[in-house]
Amino acid sequence: MQYLLQIYSNDSMSTFDTLPEDGKAAVMGEYMAISGESGVIGGAQLQPAETATTVRVQDGHTLTTDGPFLETKEALGGYYLFEADDLDAAIELAARIPAARLGGAIEVRPLVQR
Repeated sequence: MQYLLQIYSNDSMSTFDTLPEDGKAAVMGEYMAISGESGVIGGAQLQPAETATTVRVQDGHTLTTDGPFLETKEALGGYYLFEADDLDAAIELAARIPAARLGGAIEVRPLVQR
């Protein structure tokens, strides 16, 4: 089964930003190590939510707006795509993602298998 591990961080109170430079480097090293784990198919860090463009189609016309549609406390900051035997393995990996302990959250969602 494949799982999308969505990494949400609290941008208004980022614990990461308060770390000393060596602490930030260590956290980034953890992210890179997770990228190399067996079963991790891919992943990426996203630009801040303010850089997003939202697209809608109404009456056949494409409408775009800048940024996210809603104000939220947590913003999607990145993801990993992980292949595992079961949800427990995906949760175990999600718990190792630094954002989970730095004030954020990891949403683990199975992909639809077609």
